[in-house]
Amino acid sequence: MSRQWVLGEFASSDALVAALKALRARGFEQLDAHTPFPVEETFEALGLKRSRLPLLTLGAGLGGAVFAYVTQWFTNAVDYPLDVGGRPLHSVPTNLPITFELAVLSASLTVFGALMVLFGFPHVTHPVFDVESFRSASVDGFWASVAVDGEDAPKVEAALRELGARQVSVVAEGAR
Repeated sequence: MSRQWVLGEFASSDALVAALKALRARGFEQLDAHTPFPVEETFEALGLKRSRLPLLTLGAGLGGAVFAYVTQWFTNAVDYPLDVGGRPLHSVPTNLPITFELAVLSASLTVFGALMVLFGFPHVTHPVFDVESFRSASVDGFWASVAVDGEDAPKVEAALRELGARQVSVVAEGAR
């Protein structure tokens, strides 16, 4: 059966967080929250783990810096040494700007690429956006979405209504 999303709109962020915790306690794993502003409690309620993206960024930045510095050192001191005016062949201050720039460039390109992979781009839309009233998620609505297989949708609908959802909608993948 095709994948479906069951959406429930809640009156407040507290009601949304309580509903997310209750849904997780009932065994639903593929939950998401859609709010008009960041709600810190949703991260815990959704059971999200800490991202490894900062470590990946640090590694890419340090790798880019080391690559830039070693390349400059090798070029200036080993491969093509030029003694100009008695200056040293290896000078740290001379190499720092390019080292910093390549560290920032490699870190930012790594973050860009990692986010593209993590978010599944270039997928530009999601079936939940087909629900007309879902637009309130960017203004004043607090929505929970549960991704389910077709046979579980009625169970989730009933659970959302029981937890106090003002409105419940079901959206199927590819229903455009």
